[in-house]
Amino acid sequence: MHRLGGVGLAAFERQQQSQRSFAELSNELSQAHIDHLHAQLDHFRSALVRFATTHRDKIRKDPSFRHAFQRMCASIGVDPLAGPRKGGWWAEVLNLGDWQYELGVQIVDVCVSTRERNGGLIEMGDLVRLVGKLRAVEEGTITEEDVISSIKTLKPLGAGYEVLDVGGGRKMVRSVVKELDEDQSVVLAIAQDEGGKVSEELLVVRRGWAVERARAALENMLLRDGLCWLDEQDESGRPAYWVPSAMHWDE
Repeated sequence: MHRLGGVGLAAFERQQQSQRSFAELSNELSQAHIDHLHAQLDHFRSALVRFATTHRDKIRKDPSFRHAFQRMCASIGVDPLAGPRKGGWWAEVLNLGDWQYELGVQIVDVCVSTRERNGGLIEMGDLVRLVGKLRAVEEGTITEEDVISSIKTLKPLGAGYEVLDVGGGRKMVRSVVKELDEDQSVVLAIAQDEGGKVSEELLVVRRGWAVERARAALENMLLRDGLCWLDEQDESGRPAYWVPSAMHWDE
């Protein structure tokens, strides 16, 4: 009986030792895999830095090349605005940190100066055009992608700056801390199609809304949020609403 017990104990100890050996091997393999991944990432980062450094001037001066570089970074999960230094890779590798923040300041300038007119909501094309005019640069030098990247740098301010997709590939920039509900997004999209003008009747026809829903959405935008103007002398003989952020302005 004692002999059998000894055999059973030895077998148990061998099993425990085997389990410890497998666990150690698993840890070694996991660590080796992690070390390999780190080595690959370091090699990749070095290659990307060399590319960015070699083509620094072209990235700074050529919008198309700059945005192709941004898309390449995005496709492989690298955010040029993220990094150990303020301004991320733009500052660390390309010396574009100051340029990016300067552009952000000018975006704020345009948004604030037009806020009384548009209620803090501006069409992306208008924002790009007005920022370009403020910088006194040729059309196309500052693009939508530049503006979107700079708005990311404004998020820590907590001022509500955000790019909104209103459908059909169209974007608007919000510069106030307020959320648009679904009905307001629909109104904005239709207003853009109509050059800024929208009415209860148009919403009923286009969206199949009840008159009460259309009226509530427009009145909220008018009275609560200040995002539209009321025109009581419209040629249709019925009240119409004008959304300044969807209108085209000559400035």
